[in-house]
Parts: sequence; structure tokens; C-alpha cells
Amino acid sequence: MPTKRKSKGAYMISSVAEMYEIHPQTLRMYEREGLLKPSRSDGNTRLYTDEDLERLEFILNLARDLGVNIAGIGIILQMRERMEEMNRQMQSFVDYVRTEMLTRVQQAAQSPVPGLVPLRRPAMVPVAQREPGKKR
Repeated sequence: MPTKRKSKGAYMISSVAEMYEIHPQTLRMYEREGLLKPSRSDGNTRLYTDEDLERLEFILNLARDLGVNIAGIGIILQMRERMEEMNRQMQSFVDYVRTEMLTRVQQAAQSPVPGLVPLRRPAMVPVAQREPGKKR
């Protein structure tokens, strides 16, 4: 579904309903079901951010285009959030391993192990050639 947003900001429920051609009660139901969590103004007016609208577009895609019901949408959104969290954790782990490896390589370069000669270029190890017809 193409985006229908033109600028950044917060949108009131009537504007969002009009932009996406849905009834305001549908937005209220999505909020009741925990699918959307718009912020509120001091006067308790629902305010939808750009992130809320991205989430709404995803919800509407599931509902309109794929025929997923409210319960299914909730499950899919939970799975999506878990996958994003797992991705963040994995990226954090990769960053940690990378930093640890670089630190250890730098430490090894500064204090080489006695008896080892540092290589200036990559070592080429010859591959043993087999005679045709012979197995190892």
C-alpha cells in the first residue's frame, strides 16, 4: 500500500480516518485491541504520529489485502516486534564480537608472543597435488 502521508507531525483521528478511507470507530477499535497506541493531547485527543501511520498501513494491508482478522493481526504484530528485538540483540552481539576481535588483534600486534615471527603478508599454503587415479 503506498504511503499517503505528506509531512511529519501528529494527526487527529478524523484526518487519519479520511486519509485511509476508514471509519474513526475502526481506529478506536484498533486501539482497544492494542494494535495501535496513539498518544494523547492535553485535551485527550488522539494524536497519530508517522510511526503510528506506518503501523496502521501494515495493519490495513493485513486486513484488506490479505484478509487477516483482528486476532491474527495481533499475533503477526507481536511476532514482528519479537523479530525486530531479536535482530537488535543479534546486531548488538555482532558488534560486541567485532569489537572484541579488533581489541585482541591490536593487543597481539602490540605484544607479540615470544618465538613467533609476525607475517608482513598473507601466507600461501600450497595444496598437495594428487596423482590421477589415486585416492587418499
